[in-house]
Amino acid sequence: MAYRVTFIPGDGVGPEVMEATRRALEATGVRFDWEYATIGATALEKCGSLLPPATLESIRRNGIAIKGPVTTPIGSGFRSVNVALRQELDLYACLRPCRSYPGVYAPYSDIDIVVVRENTEGLYAGIEFDKGEEATARLAELVQETRGRTVGPDAAVSLKVITESASRRIVRFAFEYARSHKRRLVTAVHKSNILKFSDGLFLKAARDVAAEYPDIQFSDVLLDACCMHLAKRPQQFDVLVTSNFYGDFLSDLCAGLVGGLGLAPGANIGERIAVFEPTHGSAPKYAGLNKVNPIAAMLSGVLMLRHLGESAAAQRLEAAIAAVIAEGSSVTYDLKADRDDMSAVTTSQMADAVVAKL
Repeated sequence: MAYRVTFIPGDGVGPEVMEATRRALEATGVRFDWEYATIGATALEKCGSLLPPATLESIRRNGIAIKGPVTTPIGSGFRSVNVALRQELDLYACLRPCRSYPGVYAPYSDIDIVVVRENTEGLYAGIEFDKGEEATARLAELVQETRGRTVGPDAAVSLKVITESASRRIVRFAFEYARSHKRRLVTAVHKSNILKFSDGLFLKAARDVAAEYPDIQFSDVLLDACCMHLAKRPQQFDVLVTSNFYGDFLSDLCAGLVGGLGLAPGANIGERIAVFEPTHGSAPKYAGLNKVNPIAAMLSGVLMLRHLGESAAAQRLEAAIAAVIAEGSSVTYDLKADRDDMSAVTTSQMADAVVAKL
């Protein structure tokens, strides 16, 4: 049986890294029936829409998609196509594993951290009030009346929305992930010492849910302290669960610990739908150069295989990727000790090396 999967090449370097990923996935022996679709700048050019209804319909129908990085054109459409996609499909859980691989030049060599990020609310809910709007003035009046605080006439305002239901849902996802992947510790990251109502609600929900999982350790840490500990002794962390805005930054920080975004896969998961994608952006200046590292996209394919229940194939693919990185001869320029090393290979050549290991 072939898995019907929506395949979104993306923009910029997306088509290159996703072609490498397609080849690697097919080389595992798992059968796929790809349904090609577009979003972002490419979709705007082809279909006149950043997020075409046909693409959303394809993802809903198949229940699973893998996509390359996409570009949101400045000055038109959504603030972020990725955020809009996640909200439209209620892909509430963003899963971003960051793991050390031998052969990568990185600050640490023994990291295995998973960031679980709430995807649908927080500061990225998109509820904003622009400077000079009538609605902003009305909001300022409400704040003055109910809190006795002044919002100046030259202010723009973004609302941070945290709900108990979404907080419980993402923390429960983190604990279920920890249990199914034999993880030892879930740590909630927050700033409830300052944001006592919003982050305080998140922390209370996290503690309540943690009580339902006595087999897994639980801790919580302030965001600023978490960043310090990640820089100083990251090995103390296992699974980090946090809100949308914090998760965005923490996942990039954790990626930096293991060598960069080129090694950082991602998954956006809802109740019935999952979309897999590399964490990095579309890097348009490198588009068409056949130069960039395809590993983050390939590792996103590993996550997809595990989600499909193809654990053996996932293990083989990750082992092949790890072996190529460790050998160091068939890697792109960013995985070399010297980025000007002339022995660096192309995106497609690195894909060749991974495929040869399978």
